[in-house]
Amino acid sequence: MKKGYWLLVLFVFVQCKKEINPTLTIEKKIVPKVTLDRQSLLLDSNTVSTYKSKGLMDFYRGSAFHTFWVAKENREKILSEIGNCSDQGLNPEDYNYSKLTALEKNWTTLTPTQIKSYDILISYNFRIYLAHLATGKMNPKFLYGNWDLKPKDIAINTLLFEALNTKDITSALTKCKPKQQVYVSLLNALKILATFPNNTITTIPFSEKIKPSDTASTLISIKKRLIYWKDLKSTDSLTEFYDKATVKALKKFQFRHGLIPDGVIGKSTINALNFSKEARRQQIIANIERWRWFPNEFGSLYTLVNIPNFSLVVVKNQDTIESHKVVVGTDKRKSPILSSKLSSVVFNPTWTVPPTILKEDVIPESIKNSNYLASKNIKVYDSNNKEVAIKNWKASKANSYRYVQDPGVGNSLGQMKILFPNHFSVYLHDTNHKDGFSRHYRSLSSGCTRIDNPLLLAKTVLDDSINWNSEKIDAVIQAGKTKAIKIKANILHYQLYWTAWSKKDQLYFREDIYNLDQELYNRLRN
Repeated sequence: MKKGYWLLVLFVFVQCKKEINPTLTIEKKIVPKVTLDRQSLLLDSNTVSTYKSKGLMDFYRGSAFHTFWVAKENREKILSEIGNCSDQGLNPEDYNYSKLTALEKNWTTLTPTQIKSYDILISYNFRIYLAHLATGKMNPKFLYGNWDLKPKDIAINTLLFEALNTKDITSALTKCKPKQQVYVSLLNALKILATFPNNTITTIPFSEKIKPSDTASTLISIKKRLIYWKDLKSTDSLTEFYDKATVKALKKFQFRHGLIPDGVIGKSTINALNFSKEARRQQIIANIERWRWFPNEFGSLYTLVNIPNFSLVVVKNQDTIESHKVVVGTDKRKSPILSSKLSSVVFNPTWTVPPTILKEDVIPESIKNSNYLASKNIKVYDSNNKEVAIKNWKASKANSYRYVQDPGVGNSLGQMKILFPNHFSVYLHDTNHKDGFSRHYRSLSSGCTRIDNPLLLAKTVLDDSINWNSEKIDAVIQAGKTKAIKIKANILHYQLYWTAWSKKDQLYFREDIYNLDQELYNRLRN
């Protein structure tokens, strides 16, 4: 072996320590002992410490600082997993795949010192890989101010020690890979997308809507795009006439993309058609990463809002028992991503105007129109909780007042709200603006989630056919007085964000209403 090669190996070893992000999930449990191979070599703990990773130090303490990866089978399993991790939406080079394979190729000629260095390198990268599989590469708390998900813990060392003792590295991999239905469907979406040929697309311009039986020059490009995505048969004649076969294909395309399947080619449809295969691949990968942040288990009974899909479902024992349209926050006033637990239902709620709406809406309108507060049935209270007569309201003190809207037909929260603990003062609620539910694009609120058919949801979560059946709920509503009822059942609540999935080998996408997908993908790859 030439001297130059070993200089390269040394360079690779030093460079690895500089390039790999050492962030790992905190261990909850450290197994103190692992069964060692007879050929294991004793390491210098100072060499391990150069990686500045407490988890890695604890890992080698479990072997009394001996090498782990003596068995070729284990090394090959790890390298194969990392080499194919693009199937998991990850990048092999994030785990120094090329450098690891170069060392493995020359295993038979490595000196004991080089074997030790290689062993540490495998451990370092594989631990990071497992952590990324289990909890994601990025930490949402460092990326977003309106995300509040409970942190996920994964004891990487414990899993690896168990896998080594049972001679089953696959078990550690299996336990780290999320198993939620949507996550699995996203991995399948990557596979489905891989079957499509690579494409370089030219943007289809939009000038005006195209309706069935219309003729338009862009229809040839539109038909080609529909053929590419397999919504239209490849035998179709490529003409500028919008025929029945193309209308049917376009409706299928619109349905898969969460658009109104009316066959009318509008701006939203053109925008969806203008996504390339690579853009969709990046979108899927961003969604895979987000799902690694989400809880592993959602519980036996829960409510789940998918913000970009404008939907809420009630799920019991893995079956969806109820679905609702929802209105979510605008891009300016985003609905937060969170996990919590439903606590109470409030009928005929009052509405305390939140700071943002107060600053941007209520105070400016009150200054322009002295009758605004009275017309909205809003009462004003000073710092001593004493009501301030509207005629005595002063713009100079506007920010020091508290503004409360009484129950009634005009109340912004409608007939009820459902509360759950969170840091953003948001909740589920009815609305006095029912017209929002007839719109397809429903990113319209100030951050809270408005529910279509809210009393049905209230009845479902109270789950009391004697005390809170439809008749008794209606009676409370008619009485007009505010009434809060504690939710007895253990119902978890999730507000999540995903814009892609697959179902029955079909790809489904939604508009990225908060523009999170591309930014996240760029962070994952940079």
